[in-house]
This record gives sequence, C-alpha cells and structure tokens, in this order.
Amino acid sequence: MRSQGTDAWKVKKMEMTMQNRFRASMMAIVAVAAAVGVVMSAPIASAQAERPAASAPGAALKTPWGDPDLQGIWMEETDTPLQRPARFANQEYFTPEQRAQLDEVRAALAGKDERAERGTELDVGGSYNQLFVPRKHSGVRTSMIVDPPNGRIPPMTAEAQKMAAAERGFRLALIQATDSCKLQYRNCAGGKYDPTPSRRRAELAPRYSVVGMNRHDGPEDFAAGTRCLPGRLPEFASISFRRIVQTPGGISMVYDVGQGQGWQRNIVMDGRPHLPPHIRQWFGDSRGHWEDNTLVIDVTNFSPKTDFQGSRENLHLVERWTRTSPTELAYELTIEDPTVWARPWTVKREYTRQSDEENKIYYEPRCIEGNYALPGMLRGARVEETAFAEGRGPNPATKDKTIGNSGVAEDPLEIPR
Repeated sequence: MRSQGTDAWKVKKMEMTMQNRFRASMMAIVAVAAAVGVVMSAPIASAQAERPAASAPGAALKTPWGDPDLQGIWMEETDTPLQRPARFANQEYFTPEQRAQLDEVRAALAGKDERAERGTELDVGGSYNQLFVPRKHSGVRTSMIVDPPNGRIPPMTAEAQKMAAAERGFRLALIQATDSCKLQYRNCAGGKYDPTPSRRRAELAPRYSVVGMNRHDGPEDFAAGTRCLPGRLPEFASISFRRIVQTPGGISMVYDVGQGQGWQRNIVMDGRPHLPPHIRQWFGDSRGHWEDNTLVIDVTNFSPKTDFQGSRENLHLVERWTRTSPTELAYELTIEDPTVWARPWTVKREYTRQSDEENKIYYEPRCIEGNYALPGMLRGARVEETAFAEGRGPNPATKDKTIGNSGVAEDPLEIPR
C-alpha cells in the first residue's frame, strides 16, 4: 500500500508540474513590435554566402531530465517566400548581390501609399496600406520549399482543382456587379462584369468557407481571421513567433502570429496513438517522439473546417525540430494530402532564438478587430439592405466589401499579406 501511495503521489506531482509549465507558456508570447524592430534593424552581412552556413558541430543542449533542449522564443529573422518566384526558377539560393537589391526595392515600398482615386470603391474599401506591412531582410533561400527541387507546390489533383475552381467561381459571382469587376481590379481576376447581381448570392458556398466573400449574411461569410478564429498549421506567416516549453514527458508550443492571433498546441510524447478518426481538431492531433536530437511530430486529425492550400481533413504533417546551436533551431516539414496534391512536399526554415527578457509578455491572444467589428459589420449589412428595400440606398450587391489590402504594393518576394 505504501508503494501504491508513493507512486500515486509521484504521478500527481508530475501532472501538477506539467500543468504549471503549460500555464506559464501561455503567459510568455513574444511582442511583435519589439522583435520586429530588432529584426528590421539588423544588417545583412556583406560576406553572406549563397547558402546557409552550417552550424559548428558540438554537444546537443539537454534539459535537466536528459531530453534535447528546444526551449525558448524562436523566430525566422528573414523573409523567404513559400514558393520560388518564377524569375529565380533554377536558383535555390540568392546571391549576396540579389539579396541586397531585394532589400533596397522592398525598403522603398515603406514610403508608398498606393491609394486609388479618392472616393472610389477601391479607395474607400481598402483597409491597409504600407504603414501596416512590416518587412524583414530577404532570406538566403529563394523558397521555403526544398522538395520538389523547383521550389513550387506540386500540381493539384483533378478533384482538388475542381473544388478550387468552384470556390473561386462562387466568390467571383458575388462581386460581378461591383466596380471591382467593372474596373478589373485584381481581386476580380478571372471574372467579368455584369450589372445584374448574381442569383448565387442566395446559395450556400461550395463548402465551409474560411475566406471572406462579398456577402454578410452571417459570421461564416467572413474570413477566419475576421471571426477571431486563430491561425492554423502549418504556420508560415512572415511575422510570427513560437515559444517552446518542455516538461518531463510533455512539450507545449505557443504561437504569436500577425496581429496577435495566438494559439497553443500540446504535443503528446508518451507513445499513445493518434485520436480516433472521428475526432477532429482545429490544430490537428500532434504526437511526438525523439530521434536522436530531433523532435519528430506527426500531425493528423484536422478539422474539415480548417484549410491549408485547399487541404482539409486529410492533411498530414511530419515536423522535424533540431537545435543546431544555442541560438539556432532548424525546422523541416513534410506536407501530404493525396486528395489534393500529386505528391508530398517539404519545407525548411531556420529560426533564431529571441531574448526572453526584452520581449513583452501578453497574457492572452488579442483579436480586437474581430471581437468588436464583426457584430457591427453584420448590423451594417442589415441597415444597408433595409435602406435599399425602402429606396434610400444602392443595392448592397453592387458594393464590394472584399477589397482588403488595396493600398499594399506587390512584394517582389511574392510574400502574401
């Protein structure tokens, strides 16, 4: 009986330790403004090689209980496009001269405000300009994707192409009677103008939508971010941080992305299998194990309401996290979904450790715009509909509410904003 009581006390103590560490991780997200300021001010070394320099070999850092130590706040301090831009088709790494030129061109964008003619729909509807777009120095790689060798996402399957076309066609139908199509704004690419609003405004979307559309009948007509739904895996945002916290038998990762869209994921490390197929989660189900000094995480069981490049519930990720030096963390990710892509594809990123002392602590994710603005936008849509019905205003279907970042210039690195 004494042995059973002692064992139970040890288990309880370990559970309390893990809970406390996980709670602590939620209170230590990185401040975007502070860290970005540091990154943007860091000079690019003039003697930077064309490919990343290999870290000097050495003993792996270990936790007090003997696992490889990945703990800390990590960020990719340079900008690298997910896919390789066409003009660098046969080039895996930028030259120092190319990086310097890209930095010069991209830095000049900060002073631009590509505002449309005052009073036009594009002008009024544009929500962001260059002031809201932080940029880091250009990275060494021409793409995050390292396989396929061309640095591009593999071709989509016929069924995935069909679904993508259906979703795109539906969104275009909802803006066909607006100035966006009449004046051929870029968000109407592939569509055509018709002064008569589409009858498809009364239809359901082809599938659950996480992309904003030109209709405000309910919350599901808005983009996921506007609804304060957090980011998702895989996470490729330019401005993003992740804090890794480890305990004996447990790992927690806390993400701070963009305008405070933070979330936490816990990695199960005790060898249990994935959740049953009928249980689906926004961030999937993460099961990890160690292979020498590398943390390998297998992620499945995604919700059909999440979306990454067209992939939903069949998305499968295999992550590999390796501490290569006290300040460097290598990340490799293999992505597959046979219902969407013709083959698996692999991404690599290199993270740099950030200061624990200099970065501000946020106690919870922030989503002020969505929390306060979404009810107002729904209410505004009802007011517009009433005014039109009473002959006091234009047909809401002739106004485009999806213009978004109209004041943001095209990034030569093709990094989406």
